[in-house]
Amino acid sequence: QVQLVESGGGLVQPGGSLRLSCVASGTVLPIYEMAWYRQLPGAQRELVATAKSGGSTNYEDSVKGRFTISRDSARKTVDLQMNNLKAEDTAVYYCFVRYLSSPYWGQGTQVTVSS
Repeated sequence: QVQLVESGGGLVQPGGSLRLSCVASGTVLPIYEMAWYRQLPGAQRELVATAKSGGSTNYEDSVKGRFTISRDSARKTVDLQMNNLKAEDTAVYYCFVRYLSSPYWGQGTQVTVSS
């Protein structure tokens, strides 16, 4: 059973920084994709950033230059460094992995950007 545990959400002022972390357990083979999604109230879940096993990364346009995704395949962790946060970044952030072609989600962590 693949499990994902997230940490690092919270309340931050506009322009501030937060770092989200996620650790996966229950995997034996390498994880193909590790990513972060977010969901605003009343909206669909959207991809924020993804990091694949070959080293490629991709970002949603609005976070490019502000957010950085990093993964440690040996430790089975994926982090999201979020800088220059804006009010519109307020959302529940979810860790995601694709393992053996199946998707798995974390429980979500709230990020609130407000003065």
